[in-house]
Amino acid sequence: MESYIIKTYQDGSQVTVRDVQKVILEIAKVVDQICEKHHIPYIVNGGTALGVIRHQGFIPWDDDFDMAILRKDYKRFIKALQEDLPEDYTFHCFETDQRYNVTLPAMKIRKKNTYLKERNLLLPNKCDDCDGVFIDVFLYNYVSESKFIDYPFRFVNKYLLMPIIVLLENLHFNPKLLKKAFIKNGIIYGNLCKKMNSPYIGNELTWVYRKMSRATKYRMDDIFPTKKMKFEDTTLSVAHHEKAQIVADIGPDYMTLPPENKRFSKHILDINLDSDQPKK
Repeated sequence: MESYIIKTYQDGSQVTVRDVQKVILEIAKVVDQICEKHHIPYIVNGGTALGVIRHQGFIPWDDDFDMAILRKDYKRFIKALQEDLPEDYTFHCFETDQRYNVTLPAMKIRKKNTYLKERNLLLPNKCDDCDGVFIDVFLYNYVSESKFIDYPFRFVNKYLLMPIIVLLENLHFNPKLLKKAFIKNGIIYGNLCKKMNSPYIGNELTWVYRKMSRATKYRMDDIFPTKKMKFEDTTLSVAHHEKAQIVADIGPDYMTLPPENKRFSKHILDINLDSDQPKK
């Protein structure tokens, strides 16, 4: 089996994708237990959901983990983590630390005493108490199938994206008001679509890294109620109709493996699983 080496240190030791996956799985199991205890529905999504269907676990070269919950459950989720997340872990989100970059997934849950530097240098971690290995938490909310309703709201957050990033990265200023507007616009849009009885949900408008015309949406009844499926040596929550979710995310050819030259760690620039400091 290909080892997919991420880092080779000066002493000859190495970190592989599988090494990182073991830490990620540890975090995921803890979060799954907390969600079960507090009756908070979630699903794995993105490449993690594809891994469930195609590999019954991680895609062998995948170095991250994605999950999603509904906006309406988000406050309860934060409270549950504050109550029950073990001391070995921490989480970052704008609601508890306004340094957090809101153009990222809504939350990152991290393992302490580890270090991970992402390849995306434009959006580094601003919550400097921990740079550990993490899982991403996305928010789903109601969306409209009408471009005339969807596009104006989506354009607002597309427009806010660059000033937020420029102020954070180039001017080293925390634009809290712009961040709040960025989040609020997504919530207003989701509430409007709910009132209009939209049958669709999708990534909340705080996730703007797709073309407006390619924003993913799912039927609510394809996602909920969730169910458990095998993932590595445990089970995790997936969409009710998991294949419909994957087709919406990736396309009907989701079982086709990518060419070998595209099977590599994509997100990690530097890693240390034994300390919260970089290692040479």
